[in-house]
Amino acid sequence: MAGKHRVQIDLSNPDNLTLEAVRQLLGSASDDEHTQLRVSKAGVAYISSGVVGGADIGGLLFRLETWAKGSGYVGLVAASDEVWVMQIFNALKQNWPTATSDYIDIY
Repeated sequence: MAGKHRVQIDLSNPDNLTLEAVRQLLGSASDDEHTQLRVSKAGVAYISSGVVGGADIGGLLFRLETWAKGSGYVGLVAASDEVWVMQIFNALKQNWPTATSDYIDIY
């Protein structure tokens, strides 16, 4: 689960959700495999790779759509895209602690 992911954002502390934290989160993931932004019920936001889609979702509050490998949604280029970073920041802010859905594909 979330423990094996290096970069996380603990949303239970509102001060942790910053544009820089989102930038680091996106930049930490590799675009060489499918990825998905997930938020646990405890409020830990992380990028999952390998386990994506509807797999292993029991402890999740919500997840965003799966990002296909090579699509540029994660990695250093994604982290340098201010508009994309802001979109993800807003998706996290708007869905924690009360998610609009357990699966979010419009953000």
